Amino acid sequence: MNDSAVVSGGPANRAMWLSTFAFTVCFAAWTIFSIIGIRIQQDLGLSGTQFGLLVATPILSGSLIRMFLGIWADQYGGRLVLTLVMLVAAVATWALTLASTYPGFLLAALFVGVAGGAFSVGVTYVSQWFPPEKQGTALGVFGAGNVGSAVTKLLAPLVMVAAGWKMVATVWALALAVTGVLFWLLASDDPQLAERRASGAKPMPFREQVAPLANLQVWRFSLYYFFVFGGFVALALWLPRYLIGAYGLDIKTAGMIAASYSIPASVFRIVGGQLSDRIGARSVMYWTFGISAICTFLLSYPDTQYVVKGIDGDIRFGLAIGLVPFTILVFVLGFFMSLGKAAVYKHIPVYYPRHVGSVGGVVGMIGGLGGFLLPIAFGALADYTNVWSSCFMLLFVLVSIALTWMHFAIRRMDLRRFPKLGYEHDLPEIAAARAEEERRAARSRAS
Repeated sequence: MNDSAVVSGGPANRAMWLSTFAFTVCFAAWTIFSIIGIRIQQDLGLSGTQFGLLVATPILSGSLIRMFLGIWADQYGGRLVLTLVMLVAAVATWALTLASTYPGFLLAALFVGVAGGAFSVGVTYVSQWFPPEKQGTALGVFGAGNVGSAVTKLLAPLVMVAAGWKMVATVWALALAVTGVLFWLLASDDPQLAERRASGAKPMPFREQVAPLANLQVWRFSLYYFFVFGGFVALALWLPRYLIGAYGLDIKTAGMIAASYSIPASVFRIVGGQLSDRIGARSVMYWTFGISAICTFLLSYPDTQYVVKGIDGDIRFGLAIGLVPFTILVFVLGFFMSLGKAAVYKHIPVYYPRHVGSVGGVVGMIGGLGGFLLPIAFGALADYTNVWSSCFMLLFVLVSIALTWMHFAIRRMDLRRFPKLGYEHDLPEIAAARAEEERRAARSRAS
C-alpha cells in the first residue's frame, strides 16, 4: 500500500460504512439457501447429502472467485467491481424463482455464489483507505457484514411462511440490485486507484500479484480462516436443519436460535479488529482457537443413554446437551470465531501491504471453500454416523489441527529471532551454581 494515497476521516469512513452495508446485503443473499433450502429439500425429497451440496454450492463459486475478484479490485477499483458483483448476484438470485429441478437449483446457486466474492473486493477496497494502525478496526467493521447471515435467518422464515420461498428470492434479488446502484452512486474510487490514474501508472502485473502465494505462511493463514470463516458459514447454513432435526423445532424458532450464533459471529468482528490493533492478532488467535476447541468438544457429545449394573438392578441415566446450554455454547463459539476472523485479516495488510488483493483473496477463497466443503461433510457424517453432533466432532478436529500448527509455527519464528529461548532453563539458584561450576572448571583447565 502506498501510504501517501491513504485518506483518513470522512471519505474513509464513508467508504467503510458503504462497503459494510453492501457486504451485509451480499452475505444475506449468499446464505439464502440456509432457509429456502429447507423448503426446497421437502419439495424435492432431497437426502442430507444432497441438501448439504445445495446449500454449499453458492459457497463454492463465491470462494473460487474471491482471489480473482480481489486482484481485479486492485487493478480496476473496488467501487466498480463490487457494483458488478451485486448486479450479477441480483440476477442469479431472481433466477432461483424459475428453477424447478435439483440440477436447475444447483446451476442457479452457482451464480448466486458471486455475492460471496464481495468480501475480497471489500477487503481490498477498505484497506486502501486506512493506515496500518487502523486497518484492523476498519476491516473488523467491514467484516461485520457477515451479520447478513443473521438477517436471512430472522427475516427469510417470516417472508417464506407468509408468501412462499420464491418471494424470499425475489425480495433478496431486489435488495441486491438497489444496493448495487446506490453503492455506485454514493461511493468513490479508492485513493490508490485515483493516484494511479492521475500519474498514468499501470497496475501491478498478475504474476507479481500472485508471487506471495508461494509462501507457506499464506496457506497457514488460510487454514486459520478455513476454520473461523468456513466453519462459521457452514454452521450458519447447517444450524437451522440441525435444530429442526436434533431438537424438533419449527423453522421460525430454528432460524431465531441459529441467529444467536450468526449475530455474535458477525457483529463482534469489530471487537476482534480493535483487539488485534491493541494486543496483537497473535494473542487473539490463541484465545479464538482455545475457546473454540472447548466449545466444539462439549457440543460434540451426543445424546447418550447409560446403563450401570447396580447392586439391586440396573441404573439408567442419560447425558445430553439441552437446548439452552446448546444456545449458550454456540453463542460463545460464534463470538470467538468472530474475533478470529478479524485477527486473520489483520495479518494480511501488515505482512503483504502491496498484495492485499491476491493474498486476501486466496485466504478468503480457502475460508470460503471451508464453507462449501464442511456442510457437505456435515450432511455425509449425519447420514453415515446417524449422530447429529458429528458436525461438531469434525470442527473439534479441525480447530485442534489449526491451534497446533499455529503454536509450533510461532515457536519456530520466536526461536529464529531469539535463539536463547531454545536453551535449557533452570531455577536461578541452580543456574548460578552451574555457572560457578563452569568457571571453576575453566580455571582448572587454565592452570
